[in-house]
Amino acid sequence: MTQITLRRPDDMHLHLRDGAMLEAVLPETARHFARAIIMPNLVPPVVTARDAAAYRDRILAALPDGMAFDPLMTLYLTEATDPADVAAAHASGLVKAVKLYPAGATTNSQSGVRDFDKVRGVLEKMAEIGLPLCVHGEVTDSDIDIFDREAVFIDRVLDPIRRATPGLRVVMEHVTTKDGIDYIGETEKNLAGTITTHHLIINRNHILAGGIRPHYYCLPVAKRELHRLALREAATSGDKRYFLGTDSAPHPDHLKEHACGCAGCFTATNTMALLAHVFGEEGALDRLEGFTSNHGAAFYGLPANEDRITLEKTTTPARFPAKIDTGAGTITVFDPGFPVHWQVRD
Repeated sequence: MTQITLRRPDDMHLHLRDGAMLEAVLPETARHFARAIIMPNLVPPVVTARDAAAYRDRILAALPDGMAFDPLMTLYLTEATDPADVAAAHASGLVKAVKLYPAGATTNSQSGVRDFDKVRGVLEKMAEIGLPLCVHGEVTDSDIDIFDREAVFIDRVLDPIRRATPGLRVVMEHVTTKDGIDYIGETEKNLAGTITTHHLIINRNHILAGGIRPHYYCLPVAKRELHRLALREAATSGDKRYFLGTDSAPHPDHLKEHACGCAGCFTATNTMALLAHVFGEEGALDRLEGFTSNHGAAFYGLPANEDRITLEKTTTPARFPAKIDTGAGTITVFDPGFPVHWQVRD
């Protein structure tokens, strides 16, 4: 197969940041994607319906003329979150999910949850109204190895939350382990998982073997090869419980290439070409549309996009920009480390 046409895809986990960074990275997503679930971990975070409305206005103001894009807003769950505000934001159509960050788990997560009993009322209200909870699935205990934090989160946090609030709809975001895939696979309803582009391509050797490569460092961190293979199997399986959430996370190079570098891979620019490569390798190009365009929309109760995009396979490797210039500094575009022969046709 040298050409494939898909419904225009959705990115069900995206970081756009704000200000000059937002203006620079938004077109990289809007060029190919119709909608995206927008992460709320700004400084200060997007906590209330008013915050979400203001952020959505800034996103739409930054959208270049001639581009169509629908930002799907989320709220940042804190121990002071008001269940009534969450319900009103959902009822208005503004907010599509609430994001749970364990405090200290990733970028700008300092306002996240430490005592899960303090958010019980919010979770119960969300279960009542059908509003999904998106979870960053890692514990932050200093005695837990960073490569084990997802598996421990499932046992200590996620499973108890779901048992205590059985009607709660949950997205386990950026799954990185076979443990996560197995947990989702054993659940018949109300649980789904997003998988990133970069976790389908890299394992922890890419970050550490032969020197530290900061542009492959992300959280959750890439794991062993057996986990990457489990992610590939799930993503290309056609199982509706798995869908694309790139977790594309822009950081200026001077903060990535740093003594304490930021976590995140910026994949918005070349995600669709990379996914066509991955699904082609797995003999699953016929399942790419489900993963990128159908499964996520169905979980969130959204209509499938009517617009289409076409990807073509070329004899010569596709060329992508190495950097994106922003008013906040240059951003490095994710490099898969191999030639890619797919590209989106303009």
